[in-house]
Amino acid sequence: MRTTRDRIRHALGFEVLGIALVSPLGALVFDLPLADMGLLVVASATLAMAWTYIYNLGFDHALQRVTGGTQKTFALRIFHAVLFEAGLMVVLLPLISVWLGVSLWQAFVMDLAFALFYMIYALVYNWAYDYLFPLPEWSRTPDP
Repeated sequence: MRTTRDRIRHALGFEVLGIALVSPLGALVFDLPLADMGLLVVASATLAMAWTYIYNLGFDHALQRVTGGTQKTFALRIFHAVLFEAGLMVVLLPLISVWLGVSLWQAFVMDLAFALFYMIYALVYNWAYDYLFPLPEWSRTPDP
């Protein structure tokens, strides 16, 4: 299982790269000032970073209990990303609505767009992170 230091490196890397990608993209797609979108993305990333640590720690403990290890199949990685984003959407919806002064429906559409982007991003980032920083226990079995 990953160490606390490794989990912090994972979360910081994920959020810093995410902010760099999403701020200008979100401002462009939703026709909002970059500063407004950037501040929203930083606030969201801060919440997401805390959620990332808590969620991944809990998920890994549950996976360890159920399967005896923490290696994830492709299908499990998809489930992991979808469940993560669903939980985060619940937290971010009111923040987006209040911060940008938009209706809950508009905030939902924005939140859904961010969630879809981040599901794909999380899948790619986590797979790359696991490739670059594999755990010793994973050398025994290949990732299907």
